[in-house]
Amino acid sequence: MLWLGLLVKAPDLVRHRRDPYLRAICAVLGLAGLCFLLGAPPTVGAVNRLSGVPNLAAPLTYAAITGYCAASQVLVVHWRGGPRVHRTARRWTLAYAAVVLGIAVTFALGDAPVERRTDLDTYYATTPFIAQMIVLYLVAHLIAVTVTTVSSLRWARRVRGGLRAGLTLLGVGSLCGAGYSVAKLVAVGASWSGRDWSALDTAFSPAAAGLGALLMVVGVLVPLVTPRVTEWRRARRTYARLEPLERALDDLLTRRALRLPRPRFASPATRLMWRQTSVHNALGHLDAYFDRDLYDRIHAGVLAATDDPERAEADAWAAVIVAAVRHEAEPEGDAPLPGGAGPLPGRVPGPAALGRIADVLAGTAPPPVPTAVLSGRTTAGTA
Repeated sequence: MLWLGLLVKAPDLVRHRRDPYLRAICAVLGLAGLCFLLGAPPTVGAVNRLSGVPNLAAPLTYAAITGYCAASQVLVVHWRGGPRVHRTARRWTLAYAAVVLGIAVTFALGDAPVERRTDLDTYYATTPFIAQMIVLYLVAHLIAVTVTTVSSLRWARRVRGGLRAGLTLLGVGSLCGAGYSVAKLVAVGASWSGRDWSALDTAFSPAAAGLGALLMVVGVLVPLVTPRVTEWRRARRTYARLEPLERALDDLLTRRALRLPRPRFASPATRLMWRQTSVHNALGHLDAYFDRDLYDRIHAGVLAATDDPERAEADAWAAVIVAAVRHEAEPEGDAPLPGGAGPLPGRVPGPAALGRIADVLAGTAPPPVPTAVLSGRTTAGTA
C-alpha cells in the first residue's frame, strides 16, 4: 500500500524534482514501505544469511525507521511553512542522521550473536549497547510520530474538505505508529524488571504499525486525489447538463458532419471537451443564421419579467438557436436570414452560458419562434 502510494506520486516527482514538499511525501511513503520490507522475518533471515552477520537486519531496519521519522518531520515542517522552513527541515535531518549514526555505533559495540527475527527488542533488552540502540530508535520514532500526530490534528481543525480528511487520517495513523513504539518501550522496560511482556513486541506493535501505515498512506493520498475526483464529478455533471443542447443540435451535427467520433473509455473531462467542441462547431456553423432582432426581443422581454440577466441571455440564445436550426434545415436554408440575421458580436455564449441554455431547453419546450422570423420578416412586439 505504501509503495502503491509512492507509485501514484512518482510521475509528479519526475516532473517536479526540486519540489521539497513532494520529495518529503515520496520519502515518507518509500521509507515507510522499506521499514516493513526490512522488518519482515523472511527479509531479516535473508539479510543476516547473506551478510554473515547475525541480526544485521536489525540496525538496517532501525535506520530505515529513523529515516522515515526524519522524512515525516520534514513533511510537517513544509506543511507548516514559515520563513525558516529550510533551516528547520535541515535541523531535523541532521538530528535523525545523528540517530542513525548512534544506531550504527551501538550495534558495532554490542554483541548479538543469536539471530532473533521477531523479538530482538525484548531478547536483547538487557544487552549492553544493543539495549541502548533499541531505546535510541524507539525514542526517536516516538518523538517523530508524536509531533506528526499533534501537528496534523491541530492543522486539520483549520481546514476543510479533502485536506482536512487527509490530515485527520494522517494524525490518527501517526497515533497508531506511536502505539508501536510505546508498546515496544513498555516490553523493553518489562524485560529490565525481569518480566516477559514480549507479546507487546511481537503481536501488538506490528499490528499498530500496520494499521498506522495504512491510515498514513490513505491520509497522504486523500488530499491529492480529492481535487481530481471533484473535477471529474464536476465534468460529469456539466457533460450531462449540456445533453439537451447537444440533442437540439444533433441533426445539424450529423447532417453536416460537424462532430468527431464519441471518445470511448475517456475521462469525464475528455468527454465534456468533446461535447463542448461539438456544440461550438454547431454554433459556429449557425453563426450566419442567428437573428439579432429575435435575440434582442426575447432578451428584453425576459429581462423585464424576471430582472435576471443570465436567465434573459439563456432564453434569448435558446430561441435564436432553435430558430437557426430550423431555418438551416429547410430546403432554402443554405441562404442566411436577411435583415436581422447574422452574427451576434460580443455575445458568444461561454461555458457557463451554455449550461444555462441547456437548462432552458431541458426544462421547457423550445421557445416558440414566430413564423415571420423564419421567413425573414420581423414582427415588432413579439417576444
